[in-house]
Order: sequence, then structure tokens, then C-alpha cells
Amino acid sequence: MAKIVFITGGASSGKSRWAVTHFSGCDNVLYMVIANHLDGDTARRIDYNCKERGVEWDIRTEAENLAGMVKGRKFTILDSLAAYVNRVTYRKCPDYSEMNDVIRREIEQQVIGEVMEVMDNVRDFNGNMIIISTELGFCPIPSQEDARWFREILGNVNQRIANLCNEVHLSASGITFKIKG
Repeated sequence: MAKIVFITGGASSGKSRWAVTHFSGCDNVLYMVIANHLDGDTARRIDYNCKERGVEWDIRTEAENLAGMVKGRKFTILDSLAAYVNRVTYRKCPDYSEMNDVIRREIEQQVIGEVMEVMDNVRDFNGNMIIISTELGFCPIPSQEDARWFREILGNVNQRIANLCNEVHLSASGITFKIKG
């Protein structure tokens, strides 16, 4: 049975470490990094796990065509939904001064639709996936307008995707708590 897990928490709270550890003994894990690089600590952890267990992982930075990438994969990590929201937002509205509720909803619908397609492909193959995102709900409302828009978009996307996942985990100070599933 397919299993999709959502893990959220603040910056540097242990989300990626938890995801890597969760799949540490698995072979042929696809690690989709939305950013242009994988952070050094996570890369070292993956390298160590692969050498210790004789497994190989496929790490893709600047990941595009996410739904196509996961086809036929048994184990997948998406790192991170927050970075993906940022990418889609910038492409759709590079100037935040032009942001409005209509554009915000379009961005949310696009991201949610694309992530749901990824999730469907994982389920079709009876795979397992971890989606990593950043939780912004614990911080004060930002004073900058662009940060407020991003916070609202990401918050709405996180809520929808978390509700669609089998499990949800919250990571705080390196400790991860299961909060759904």
C-alpha cells in the first residue's frame, strides 16, 4: 500500500535529517531537491547511509517535472514544498507588488494540483514518499508585504497537502512528533 508522509517544522528543525533516516536502508531513493543544491549535512548523511548499507540514491537538484520524475519510483523525498511554492510564485508573479488574491489562488491551485499529480503517480506505483515543508505558522506576521503573501500561500498549500497525506509529522529542535496517522 502506498504511503505519503508530510513533515513540517521550522528552519533547521531536523526535517531533512528525519526523512533521510526514514529511508536510510532503502535502495534507489529519489531525492528531489527544489533548490540548486543539497545542504552539506544532508548530503553527508545520504553518502554515509549509502556506503554503510550498500545502496544508491538518485539526488536531483533544481528538480523540475516532479510528476514525471517519480514514475516507477518506490521511494521518493520532495525537499521542499516551501521552495517549490517560492519557485512557482516567482514565475507567476516576479513582482510581489502586483500580487493579489486572484494570483494567490492561482499559485495555490497550481502548486496543489502539481503536488497531487506527484502523489497520484506515487500511489499508482504503490510507492512511498516524504514531502518536506517549512511551517511558518509559529512566527510573527512579517512586516514586509512579499513575506506576508508567501506566508499565506505556503500556509494554505501546507494545509491542503497535509490533509491529503497518510501521516503528518512535526519536527522541532531535532525531535519529530507524529501528529496525524
